Amino acid sequence: MASRQYDFDRVVARGGTASYKWDQSEKLFGRADILPLWVADMDFEPPREVVEAITKRAQEGIYGYTIRTDEYYEAVAGWLSRRHSWTVKHEWISSSPGIVPALSIIVQTFTEPGDGVILQSPVYYPFYDVIRMNGRTVVDNALVERDGRFTMDFELLERQAAEGAKLLLLCSPHNPGGRVWTREELERLGDICLRYGVLVVADEIHHDLVFGGHRHTPFASVSDAFAQASITCIAPSKTFNLAGLQAASVIIPNEAHRLKYNRALKTLSLHMESFFGLTAVVSSYTHGDEWLDQLLVYLEGNLRTLLDYVERHIPQVKPIRPEGTYMVWMDCRAVSEDPRELKRLMFERAGVAFSEGSVFGRQGAGYLRVNLACPRSILVEALERFAEAVRESGPLR
Repeated sequence: MASRQYDFDRVVARGGTASYKWDQSEKLFGRADILPLWVADMDFEPPREVVEAITKRAQEGIYGYTIRTDEYYEAVAGWLSRRHSWTVKHEWISSSPGIVPALSIIVQTFTEPGDGVILQSPVYYPFYDVIRMNGRTVVDNALVERDGRFTMDFELLERQAAEGAKLLLLCSPHNPGGRVWTREELERLGDICLRYGVLVVADEIHHDLVFGGHRHTPFASVSDAFAQASITCIAPSKTFNLAGLQAASVIIPNEAHRLKYNRALKTLSLHMESFFGLTAVVSSYTHGDEWLDQLLVYLEGNLRTLLDYVERHIPQVKPIRPEGTYMVWMDCRAVSEDPRELKRLMFERAGVAFSEGSVFGRQGAGYLRVNLACPRSILVEALERFAEAVRESGPLR
């Protein structure tokens, strides 16, 4: 049987669909004609099999309370085994309406008010919210940029762990920096956290989105000791563009931790599944391999397009080449180090919306994060608009 060829160049009109990305440009950026390449959802339709499965589910006509099924556990475990060489027992698998809700529940459940929670900035900005809004203290193990690549500061991490931090939020692969952490890096981090009793919570939502020459290693797969001292959060939402269906899996090998998490989930009455989310998880993890393989090739093409365009037309902007995710972290400090100026440049002059860097941490000022997951024609138009605005504006210091 011939394989299906997916058309990622096709532009899908998303305006008027209650899209968080496309339907609030005027409210957020002051004009309706913005090209939005900011929030991390894709402008691609998911695999046809997923659409067909959700359509069939809708046709059942009754949308009642929903449980996890054997098919659900088999799909999640099968995907992790097939794509990431990680053997996960069915009983380890719990769930959440999304990864950020899971992180918030975990912070509430496994730490006390005032406790230190480590993150590694610049990092996905909801990490700050789930710490601060739960009354915990941000402990910033800031990443170090060397030769266009982020690395971990293990010496600082050891001091922070020794000083009593209780939990570490690990972004793996890293957003916005695009690092796919090596097994050796994870071993060093894990050894420190084990030594001081720091629970590692691995947000691995981008685990499927890794470019050639790199391989994602699930933190809990490194050793049994790491598995017992960690919680891993995954979801098909980034991989298959299913964020609105609100379905994530939380993998907890440690039985005591699992019982504690599941009790917290039930306390909030979040222990049942989304009617459509369950179907999305099963269908995408069962039928999504070929679509994902083609997507990764397309994203690599978009990455090459961006790197080549920026080098030729905006050489003062220095992108960090990502190893994974579909985000590119761009150093725009030669244009301006002032976040307000970069916002004006994007929104008022260029008519594009990239993510402004300071929301990922203080050292993100002067940086922008670009979402590559769109048809190439949209990416090129956004880059052209931005380059023209930069040329016309000159330095904005």
